[in-house]
Amino acid sequence: MDGISPDLIYEILRKMQGDIASLKENGREQRQDRISVRSHLHLLEGEMNNLRASMSSLHDRLDRIENRLELRELAEAQARFEPHP
Repeated sequence: MDGISPDLIYEILRKMQGDIASLKENGREQRQDRISVRSHLHLLEGEMNNLRASMSSLHDRLDRIENRLELRELAEAQARFEPHP
């Protein structure tokens, strides 16, 4: 330990302190990035659920329209065979 002065140790500790502060800041930035990504994923999930609900509603509506068309076609087909006054 003869060649190691207190000033050298102090300089090394100061550099380590700066490096640790930089690592902490990077950790905070990564945590914020993860939170941001998670928020966007939740928003996307909500949008997907809204789209599913809309598609389901449209599907139900289309089913009702198809049913009406089938009933109308059936009535028109039956009318052809009924006697006209």
